[in-house]
Amino acid sequence: MPEPLLILGAGGHGRALIELLHDLPGYVLAGLVDRDPTPRAMLGVPVLGDEAILPGLFAGGVRLACIAIGDNGARLAAAIRLETLGFTLPALVHPSAIMARSAQLGPGTVVLPRAVLGALVRVGRLAIINTGAIAEHDTVVGEGAHIGPGAALSGGVRVGARALVGAGAACRPYVTIGEDAVIGTGAGVVADVRAGMRVGGVPARPLAPPCLPR
Repeated sequence: MPEPLLILGAGGHGRALIELLHDLPGYVLAGLVDRDPTPRAMLGVPVLGDEAILPGLFAGGVRLACIAIGDNGARLAAAIRLETLGFTLPALVHPSAIMARSAQLGPGTVVLPRAVLGALVRVGRLAIINTGAIAEHDTVVGEGAHIGPGAALSGGVRVGARALVGAGAACRPYVTIGEDAVIGTGAGVVADVRAGMRVGGVPARPLAPPCLPR
């Protein structure tokens, strides 16, 4: 019997999760919850309201949820709110993804189409492995991190919590990417990246901080 599951977040990542769940057996979409409670539908799935309705949904038998929030810190914070209410956050893996038997996923992790997870890969809770991304053997992806579409993590790479590896970026074996670091689109990472750094280019170099208005 399929179990009802709600999606928290009605943006672009929410659309990706709707499509993923349509391809997964065992779940039926209970609807979307979003900070904008305006009644509407996204890909045929209704927005039911904002987070104020979560206790009622749980009491009504919806016990599973996934989080469609792209911002890594906000996604982790939302997970705490849902888990406090009693919701379970299952790991969701698209059927077209290739996952080694020895790979491990934390709760709430999402693995999108055609991603590849190699031997002994460990992915922390609430991480996103986006479309076509590759995490080779012995790689560790921290909680709440996001590996962008088509990014390639060679063997033994360490990605810290809440880090973002942009689309098409490539990391040489055994580099470490620190917590909250941002790797730009198409970057080539050949050396460790410290926590909180933003790097880009080939080879990847620190990016100047953005100019803020005075």
